Amino acid sequence: MDFIVKSNDMPTDYGRYPGARPVEELLKSGFILLDKWPGPTSRDVASTVKKILGAGKSGHCGTLDPSVSGVLPLCLDSATKVMPALQGLDKEYVGVMRLHKDVGKAELLATTKKFIGKIKQTPPVRSAVARRERERNVYSFDILEVDGRDVLFRMSCQAGTYVRVVCHQIGKLIGGANMTELRRTKVGRFTEEKLVRMEDLADAYAEWKENGSEEIRNCVLPMEAAIEHLPKIIIKDSSVFSIASGSPLYSVGISKVSKGIAPGELVAILTLKGELVALSKAVMTSEEMAKRKGVAAKTDSVVMDRKIYPKM
Repeated sequence: MDFIVKSNDMPTDYGRYPGARPVEELLKSGFILLDKWPGPTSRDVASTVKKILGAGKSGHCGTLDPSVSGVLPLCLDSATKVMPALQGLDKEYVGVMRLHKDVGKAELLATTKKFIGKIKQTPPVRSAVARRERERNVYSFDILEVDGRDVLFRMSCQAGTYVRVVCHQIGKLIGGANMTELRRTKVGRFTEEKLVRMEDLADAYAEWKENGSEEIRNCVLPMEAAIEHLPKIIIKDSSVFSIASGSPLYSVGISKVSKGIAPGELVAILTLKGELVALSKAVMTSEEMAKRKGVAAKTDSVVMDRKIYPKM
């Protein structure tokens, strides 16, 4: 990520780098990429993680149907405040669609291509949203393998797209089809590579409690990992207290800022050590923040305790 540097400030002795947080603190502001298994609801999975880790609260980002497995981002305690930054991220899935009659590959390919781009669909009966037709964007639909009437596919799409409905819509054009298996392989920039299984999370936590093993750090990430995709504003240590108190960010308090920020865009406010202070809405462009005086961003959600950095 490219930055516009306003001043070369050095961090003070306050705060600490996210990777240096004690495990106790990490568990109160952690981010987990869980490998959900078929069966429980996303809410049930978040509740189980909360019990295992003794967290005050936990929340999931991007609901998965009970029968669906794969990438499920989870936030613990104070990290739940960053969940708005994870809403609306694009998704990728791998699934199996079962055809109701024999269909030639050429016809199958031609039909699936009709569902790439903007499509309209109505959420299924069992869904958490209102059942009205809406438009969604399907970026790709690739057929990976065909075994008889079972079609293995990979699909990338806009958040809120119902893959099961897409399979049904395809089926309407080729004599019927339904989805039999589905796994989410990507949420935004988060892929399967760093997924954590529930049993590994439980074992790592037990090892830490019993003998101080820090293997838990491979399972629970600092909450800053959840906002790496956001544009960033790095502020001076002298500005941290006011932002952590809910005040807007004035351009005079900025050390450096990501290029390309537009007014109204959600941005992450970070300390010189890389600690997340708050999520904010930009008021100026990046270039204006570097040159003009005034309010650069309005604080939307404070994450950091204002006691960590003193008023300077």
